[in-house]
Order: sequence, then C-alpha cells, then structure tokens
Amino acid sequence: MSSDSSKFVYTVAIGVGVTLATGFSYWYYLQWKQRNTIPEKWRRIGTLEQINLYPIKSCAPLKLNPNTEITCDVLGLQINGCRDRALMVINDSNEMITARAYPRMVLIDTKLVGPQRLAFTAPGMDTIELDLSTLKKAEGEQVKMKVWDTSVNAGFVGGKYDKWMSKYLLQKESGMRLVYYPSENPVKAIRSRMLREPYILGADRGTFTDATSYMIINLASIAHLNTRTPRPVDPLQFRGSFHLKMDSDEPYAEDHWQWVKIGDQAIFRVVAPCTRCIFTNINVLTATRDPDSQPLSTLNKYRMFKDYASPSFGIHLGLRIAGKIKKDAVIYVEDK
Repeated sequence: MSSDSSKFVYTVAIGVGVTLATGFSYWYYLQWKQRNTIPEKWRRIGTLEQINLYPIKSCAPLKLNPNTEITCDVLGLQINGCRDRALMVINDSNEMITARAYPRMVLIDTKLVGPQRLAFTAPGMDTIELDLSTLKKAEGEQVKMKVWDTSVNAGFVGGKYDKWMSKYLLQKESGMRLVYYPSENPVKAIRSRMLREPYILGADRGTFTDATSYMIINLASIAHLNTRTPRPVDPLQFRGSFHLKMDSDEPYAEDHWQWVKIGDQAIFRVVAPCTRCIFTNINVLTATRDPDSQPLSTLNKYRMFKDYASPSFGIHLGLRIAGKIKKDAVIYVEDK
C-alpha cells in the first residue's frame, strides 16, 4: 500500500472514531437528560405522616412540634442549625460507632431547647446541652475516619460530650468521642455499592449518612410487612427521613417510582432501593434485638431484588430542588 493510501485509510479511521465517539457522547447526554429532567406533571399519592431528623447518627430522631417547618437542602434535613446525622459517635480508634453494635444508642433522645441549642437525654443520664453554633466557629483538631468504605473528616465536639457518651455506652469515663460534620457541602465519596446506580449524583452523599441524604418509607408497606412477621415492626426501625401515608394504602408502590415531590417545593429523584441490615431488628422502644432476627429474616424471604445482596425496603432519594416541608404535606410522584 502506498504512503498516500495509508494516510487516507488512517484519516478515514480517525474520522470514523471521532464520529462514533461523538455519537456515543450525544447518546449518553440524551440518556442523562432523560434520567434527570424534572417532570412537568405530578399526581398525588398521599401525605407526609412524619418527618425524622436524626441529629446523632444511630440515635433517636429529633422531637419535633407537628407544625414545624423543616428545610430540605443538599446535606439533608435541617432546622435551626440542627442537621440530619451531622453528629456521630466514634471510638478511640476513630471507627464509626452505630446501634448495630451498641443498640442502646436508639434510646438517646434529642430536642431543640433554644436557637441552635440541642439537648441530649438517655436512660440513667443527666441531660446535656450543645450549642450548635459553636461547631461552625470551631477550628480545632479534625480526624479522618470512615463511614463504611468512604473517608470523611470529622471535628471533635468536646471532652464533656465524649465523657457523656462513654459513660452511657461503656459505663466508663472514656472510650467514645462525639464528632461533627465540618463541611457545608457533601464531600465524602459515593459509597462503593451505590456507584452502579445510574441516577445517583455526587450531591446526594449527605453528611455522615450511610448512602444518601434522604429515604422514604411507605407506611402501607410497613402494614403489609406486619402481616407476615410474628411481632409488629415500628416504622422507625427503618430509619426513614419521611413516613408516607398513601391514599390508596398500596404496599410497595414505591418500587416503581422515579420522582417524588413533597409539598409545593421539594423535589427528589429516586436513586436506589434501600437495602437492609441487622439494624432493622432492633426495637426502638426497648433497644433490644429481636430474638428471631425479625423483620430481616422475613424480608429475606420476599424482598430480595436481582443483583442486590440484601433485602430492600424503602427507597433512597436525591434532592433535585430544595424546599421547605412540614407534616401533612401532600406527596406526589411523576404522572406518566
């Protein structure tokens, strides 16, 4: 083959490659746009029965007035400087501590007792208060630790809070430390098992949350589950941000949704089913594990999805439009 012929073939090959690459990029863009374009039409499916903001990861939700308006922003639920899962307990090895290993954590209650003032209470413990505004101003020591397989920096809240947590969880003067999320943005990486989900974005990572900033539980699904388990399950055992009361009482309708709107402002993309672990077996009123590993053992029998290693219950949401919500707000899904 002559040199001119070789150049012609080479030029054609480059042109074909560029055309294919451009075509693939455009196809990918169209797919991305289709997945992320907010619907124009919505249909009502129920109302917001309960909002759960967990100031301390693995502990009880914040006690809220039913008329309280809550902000949904990129890091999660927020009210008066108190943010969902922006506080967390770690041990002296800088390892995340949860109720999976220390069930008594679910009995640690929190309540806002003033502007940016959070009170902690627990059985047998004196109440302790934290001025949340001081955390934003703190420039003290930070530590790099992990939420499962994702690294994130955390700031130390203070010695008296470490002592309080240690005394309650270990009956010792030390061993546990309370840390806070120091960033104003989601900075930790997407958890490895969520990377295959096509709809998740980097902004969905949240604070010290396991996977995403938001998760919704359909109370009709809880009611159906309770027909199959030997003892009733409290919805709080699933740690959802939102409890949905459906107009139709249809269980597992959430498996088929792509978009959710709460009230007039906040819009969410459904990014993944929420897979479940042994945390669901902990009674939130008694902090005891179910003797028969319920409800997880029941969920294993009928809520296993293809390519997922554990059963699914509820759905993860990624915020696409921020807004304010409150109890009894109407909940919508996309109207196809």
